[in-house]
Amino acid sequence: MYTIGQMARKFGVSRSTLLYYDSIGLLSPSARSEANYRLYSEADFSRMEKIAFYREAGLPLENIADVLAQPHDGVQDILEQRLQSINREIQRLRAQQQVIASILKSERGRKKSRIIDKQGWVAMLAAVGLDEAAMRQWHVEFESMSPEAHQDFLESLGIPAEEIKTIRHWSRNGG
Repeated sequence: MYTIGQMARKFGVSRSTLLYYDSIGLLSPSARSEANYRLYSEADFSRMEKIAFYREAGLPLENIADVLAQPHDGVQDILEQRLQSINREIQRLRAQQQVIASILKSERGRKKSRIIDKQGWVAMLAAVGLDEAAMRQWHVEFESMSPEAHQDFLESLGIPAEEIKTIRHWSRNGG
């Protein structure tokens, strides 16, 4: 059995977090000591591991409660929704990043931005010896292996939507 302090330390949460989890029914201790202290069993510990894992994935507590209450099949739907939400947020942040980078425009600002634009990417590929045909083949392979990641990558370069559509079209059709 684990005390509330031991659970808090093991999972890097506060005692009040565990009390809150108990109050909302997410994680209730299985027993009480003679002095009425909360005691957590191995099953409680295992449940807390799952809660910590899903919190690390960014799931809200109400989604975690749903995940823990349903069979494994439902978990995938909730995680896919979370992934879609993260992808939308990344897309929104990339757009902000591009705006800020375009405002900075200086070489020093670009180096600090941690982004690379289309021109920089093409220059890097050329510098390592890829010609136009090899670059096209690179896109074909990327599109074939992971279409959504290819889309995300092109967006991260700040390429306009119409150009991305064109690149992905010829990538799907073999270059």
